[in-house]
Amino acid sequence: MKILVPVKRVIDYNVKVRVKPDGSGVDTANVKMSMNPFDEIAVEEAVRMKEKGVATEIIAVSCGTVASQETLRTALALGADRAILIETDADLQPLAVAKLLKAVVDKEQPQIVILGKQAIDDDANQTGQMLAGLLGWAQTTSASKIEIANGRATVKREVDGGMETVETSLPLVITTDLRLNEPRYATLPNIMKAKKKPMETTNPAALGVDVAPRLTTLKVVEPPKRQGGGKVADVKELVAKLRGEAKVI
Repeated sequence: MKILVPVKRVIDYNVKVRVKPDGSGVDTANVKMSMNPFDEIAVEEAVRMKEKGVATEIIAVSCGTVASQETLRTALALGADRAILIETDADLQPLAVAKLLKAVVDKEQPQIVILGKQAIDDDANQTGQMLAGLLGWAQTTSASKIEIANGRATVKREVDGGMETVETSLPLVITTDLRLNEPRYATLPNIMKAKKKPMETTNPAALGVDVAPRLTTLKVVEPPKRQGGGKVADVKELVAKLRGEAKVI
């Protein structure tokens, strides 16, 4: 069974994000980039499935500039078997990514697509759902536990009221939540082996996909700075400030 794992190159989660002075977007110049943390969890889960004998091949795929090869090499070092880069300089939005992934799925014919529930740069949380809709496949989102047996998947997923367990047949699109697993570190030998693993490069035109943006970003602004706290002498003063200044009561 093949598993397809889409991965995205984003600003590292430890980096303080800066907005460009003209408000046109986020400054990525000389900023450390890494694999989207939710996608790391997806890669780890796919590797665990292969170790259990559930999967036979893991294909990592990324959409973006040539720099995304670094992210794919990380996925290969973590245990993916081969990689596909859909190279483009376009500003990719969730629908465009979903269409590109559909084209790859049509070609590779995996039984499971597992990807992060969202990317930490745009926080859209849309690509997995859109991909399932385009494919006409079942989907389970925000997965915190996955079991595959006898051609069916049992997935425990996080919902607003707690946990929900669903069962569905394959093929299936799964989006991962933080509590699904703890990703492993890539060892030096595996990093070296990853350099020899196959990586195919294609582009949206070759896949017959229009990736023109449907949405326009008008302005990006930083959140307002938090104000410092203060001390009050007694409960009476606290209530007065909550009523008069904070206006929460």
